[in-house]
Amino acid sequence: MERITLKIYGKVQGVFFRHYVSQTARELGLVGWVKNDLDGTVVIAAEGAEDKLKKFIMRCRKGPPNAKVEKIESAWQKYSEEFNDFEVR
Repeated sequence: MERITLKIYGKVQGVFFRHYVSQTARELGLVGWVKNDLDGTVVIAAEGAEDKLKKFIMRCRKGPPNAKVEKIESAWQKYSEEFNDFEVR
């Protein structure tokens, strides 16, 4: 199991991006959270199997129909087991 933190840049607020991320994470069996940041980005912390996290990143790059992802910063971290579900913050 792994943990990844993502920071998504572009047109990602006000386009149901957090809902899309939450739904995608649950479909893949991931746990963690997603939130809007004050700088206009979306920040995500997700935990699960490495292959599922890689699929998750690819789906985050695409985003929902009205989103336009310009850049994703990612950092792999140690699995923490602190989450039970995936939540929108």
